[in-house]
Amino acid sequence: MNTEAADIIFHAASHDASEQSIITEGNDDVIPRTGKTVGSERQALCQQTSWDTVESGSLTETGSLGQQSTGVGDYLQDGGSSDSGFQDHIQSLGGSKAEALDLSVKQSDCFSKNGVKEEANGARAEVPCSLAPSHVPAMPPDSRSLEQALGHLFTSSQGAGATQYRPTYRQSPLEPAQDVTHSGNGLRNALSVREEPDLVIEVGGQKIQAHKSVLAEKSDYFKARLSRDILKVKGMSYKTLSVLIDYVYSAKMNVNKDNVVDVITGAKILQIPCAVQAAIDTVSMQLTAENCYEILTIAKKQRLSELKETAYRFMSDNFLQVLRDPAVYGRLTGSERDLVLRNRMEGRSCLMVAEINDVFDRVGSRPPSRNNSRPQSPLSTASFEDNHMIYYYNESTKDWRTLTIMPEDINTKGCGICCMYNYLFVAGGIRGYGEKGKASDKVFCYNPITDRWSEIRPMNQARSQLKLVSMDGHLYAIGGECLFTVEKYDPRMDRWTTIAPLPKGAFAVAHEATTCNGELYVSGGSLFYRLLKYDPKRDEWQECPYNNSRKKSTDMVALKSFIYRFDVNREQGVNVFKYNTIVKMWHDCASHQQGSPLPFRCAVIGNCIYCVNKTQTLQFIVEEDGARFAEEPLKAPMEAKGVLFPFVLSLPNRGDRNV
Repeated sequence: MNTEAADIIFHAASHDASEQSIITEGNDDVIPRTGKTVGSERQALCQQTSWDTVESGSLTETGSLGQQSTGVGDYLQDGGSSDSGFQDHIQSLGGSKAEALDLSVKQSDCFSKNGVKEEANGARAEVPCSLAPSHVPAMPPDSRSLEQALGHLFTSSQGAGATQYRPTYRQSPLEPAQDVTHSGNGLRNALSVREEPDLVIEVGGQKIQAHKSVLAEKSDYFKARLSRDILKVKGMSYKTLSVLIDYVYSAKMNVNKDNVVDVITGAKILQIPCAVQAAIDTVSMQLTAENCYEILTIAKKQRLSELKETAYRFMSDNFLQVLRDPAVYGRLTGSERDLVLRNRMEGRSCLMVAEINDVFDRVGSRPPSRNNSRPQSPLSTASFEDNHMIYYYNESTKDWRTLTIMPEDINTKGCGICCMYNYLFVAGGIRGYGEKGKASDKVFCYNPITDRWSEIRPMNQARSQLKLVSMDGHLYAIGGECLFTVEKYDPRMDRWTTIAPLPKGAFAVAHEATTCNGELYVSGGSLFYRLLKYDPKRDEWQECPYNNSRKKSTDMVALKSFIYRFDVNREQGVNVFKYNTIVKMWHDCASHQQGSPLPFRCAVIGNCIYCVNKTQTLQFIVEEDGARFAEEPLKAPMEAKGVLFPFVLSLPNRGDRNV
């Protein structure tokens, strides 16, 4: 073999079993693929670390051979060079041939044995049927740019009245490589399109030049017309066709809500199913509260079920934003509204607790009153400044896990907490510490689906030690220190309005509140054993029969048509009374003997009432034949601080979350 006269071309292995010919640049000779493999040469080449630096243009880069590179022995004309001979052979080549050799080696370096290159982290592109990355893999910053060697492949250039497509990199060598997925015959096509485009596409009076092999790989439409050199395309505009051809070459789908219909229609005409999916995925990522209804309308007209479901899911995940927008929620049908809300409530109902500050929890800011006969005003007490956590109970592992951290702006001391539409709301509380402490009117909400906190319209009146409950899609802020006023929040109007105040002499502090059968009930605290009922239809409060117990009430919750009141005292432990809201009568329900029980808060899941404090969680189970406390209480969060306020939210079935 004459070393100085021979042209050597490196070519990545192809899966095609048929014989292939490689046309060398500047030489009309055709070198047939021999199919011969020399194992020793392959192994020797794989151990090479890098080639000498080759300068091209203004950039200087070095390339390296990976462990999965294709052996050079496969593609030598005589098929029998050794490692040492190969090094000598390289040195005797001229500059242009050395450049071609370096180019070919780098192409083989970019591909694994099966012709597929992946990033180090194993990630793949969302739409794995693109062509350009499949033909020209991304190069590391320290390797010689294949873009320069191939003359900026995969670019579109305007000339002679036609758009001419050439495959090229979509990133500079200095940019990090993007996640891509390569087709098995990607390198073969990349080498083939070094030639001039061989197809002219006429559309809307304009012309586009492209490569038959490139388009045929992804489109059955072009594959069936390989024999044509000039092709007229009807049923789409020049812009639409340009978007689709750009996608085939670059894997980038330039689509939005304004052109998605035309692009999807064109992709169906040209029989490019991956372009349809790419358009849907791209528009799905562009969903906002402002355009979600418009995209939903497009999806319904085009019968794109996947995009339609994505739009509904976005509305569910961002329900409050959608609810406030009449241009979106006001145009949904009744069945669509039910679907959006039903999707939002899907998932597993989880018992959760929020760390809040005890209203009378002092941190030494001032001494207690002399005789300790009564607690000081909460406005004059301080509290710990640690982060306040929210935990959820994991049924499978029987332990508590962190869900999120409450923002620092939330005033947890003396605040009101409740849930509505699978959102958590925190209202009021005491802002500041010591003598500077003031009641707050701020209201925050937490979305467990998006894991985000936001602030909504503040209350009309600042409140501390209030009760916050939800009923029929509205929030109710009831009472507070030295207050007997009540206000209601309408999330659709994003507005608080004042409703009928509590009866005279019945201002509510440290009270309990719950809702049952569309009516609101308040008792305990400064109300003692009185039970008040609010009728929203009449906007008035009514007195209900008194409870037989005169002991301190720790909490009150509703289950079906009954209200359960839990009283705590040192001698008798926990006593439970239930009120039948239909017949309007109180009954003794159950008791739990426990020495010096601590106060607790309650939350309901199914037929179980969870009674939570920092030491334990009791389970009060309500059955048709009676009610009882479970024998084994659940453990409390180990690191919980302050007072635990329980509530229930539905978490999406997307695996356990732990902050």
